[in-house]
Amino acid sequence: MPANPSALLILHPRLNLYLKPFFLSPSLAFTRTRKFPIPRPPFSRNLSSLSSTAAAQSTGENGSGGGRSGALSSPPITEEVQKIDVNPPKGTRDFPPEEMRLRTWLFRNFREVSRLFGFEEVDFPVLESEALFIRKAGEEIRDQLYCFEDRGNRRVALRPELTPSLARLVIQKGKSVSLPLKWFAVGQCWRYERMTRGRRREHYQWNMDIIGVPEVMAEAELISSIVTFFKRIGITASDVGFKVSSRKVLQEVLRCYSVPESSFGKVCIIIDKIGKIPMDDIKKDLMSAGVSEEAVEELLQVLSIKSLTKLEEILGGAGEAVADLKKLFSLAEKFGYSEWIEFDASIVRGLAYYTGIVFEGFDREGKLRAICGGGRYDRLLSTFGGDDLPACGFGFGDAVIVELLKDRGLLPELSLQVENIVCALDVNLQGAAARVASILREKSQSVELVLESKPLKWVFKRAARINAHKLILVGSSEWQRGMVVVKILSSGEQYEVKLDELE
Repeated sequence: MPANPSALLILHPRLNLYLKPFFLSPSLAFTRTRKFPIPRPPFSRNLSSLSSTAAAQSTGENGSGGGRSGALSSPPITEEVQKIDVNPPKGTRDFPPEEMRLRTWLFRNFREVSRLFGFEEVDFPVLESEALFIRKAGEEIRDQLYCFEDRGNRRVALRPELTPSLARLVIQKGKSVSLPLKWFAVGQCWRYERMTRGRRREHYQWNMDIIGVPEVMAEAELISSIVTFFKRIGITASDVGFKVSSRKVLQEVLRCYSVPESSFGKVCIIIDKIGKIPMDDIKKDLMSAGVSEEAVEELLQVLSIKSLTKLEEILGGAGEAVADLKKLFSLAEKFGYSEWIEFDASIVRGLAYYTGIVFEGFDREGKLRAICGGGRYDRLLSTFGGDDLPACGFGFGDAVIVELLKDRGLLPELSLQVENIVCALDVNLQGAAARVASILREKSQSVELVLESKPLKWVFKRAARINAHKLILVGSSEWQRGMVVVKILSSGEQYEVKLDELE
């Protein structure tokens, strides 16, 4: 074998030919091999005749009958072809029709809820500048980026979340847009992380964000939108709840112990790991971040509080943290979702840009990771060189919610449904059947047109598989009278109808 299997040298007495099979790209990932004969070049017959002529001329010229044979015959040459791995890269998914129907159903509910709340849809590039996502050291997301240098020597990354892209667009638009902005997006995100149930390396995320409203009313409406979504798909308050807290709770505790403001983001990231790593490691990491042992104990005590009343006893009622949270719980009653939310001081969220109220949707049975999460991020824009605006939002992934629906037996049955199937009873009437299909499609009806000559038994089976409502048969005698046969498949009712009366 040659060192390079994609280039095979075929030698001939008169010609050197290089054959490079297009399917042997070294960039493909291969797993299994097959062997097959490589046919001789299609022009070998011409070469044979040329060679025979040359041999005859040689014989005539030198009088010898011992010239070379003009026949080109060489044994079949085999080359190894390896079968490509048909599975998608680890942590990613294909969406065959049945999975695509579920995704479409889910996204339709995302978009419909956003519409009900008066939000406008936006989108951003999947590929962004790497600098957009590199903020403060220690953020887990920084180590999970799919990032590389492009051919223009620019550092780029596949977006791991949508909020920084939103901030970039808001800065770009500047004063050309009027506040408040109520935008939503449904986009694909990428993170190279350890996979668990409901966690993949690519996922789709529904984001809703409100820019320009400093009051807690904005967070209250965002939580209301998620509750509305849950209700639409059959999830109740006994299935899911929201844990709510505020970053300002941590700030007030750390301020009492003179922990510098510069350490706040790092402390939040450590606190977000509670329940994920041993508590002794949490304490060590906090002390490494500059928090004294006494402050660590006090901080962990506060974080264990599950009652807003108890928090108020410790921090007092004058601080912003308690005031914001009390306002939120009051608004939850007005919106009608107070049974869905509870206070939990340990909720801080892992991203550095949050500044106020934060919340997470959780599975009450405790089998799944966070379903969704969000909060206030009033100082994000300035980290990208813009002027800060009050802002809050949430992210809601597509993977965990599907797992929850499976557990609750709430996955919808989403079979393929086509309103009509049209079949010509004679091969000469296929053009007529195409006309019938076009008429129905112009009336916004879905149609499957039988594209080949098939027996009626096959057509009926096909109609059942696609859940067709009507079968329309184009027969010779009916077509001559400008009619077609319509069969209602659910009842068996059959009748003829004029072409211009089809509906």
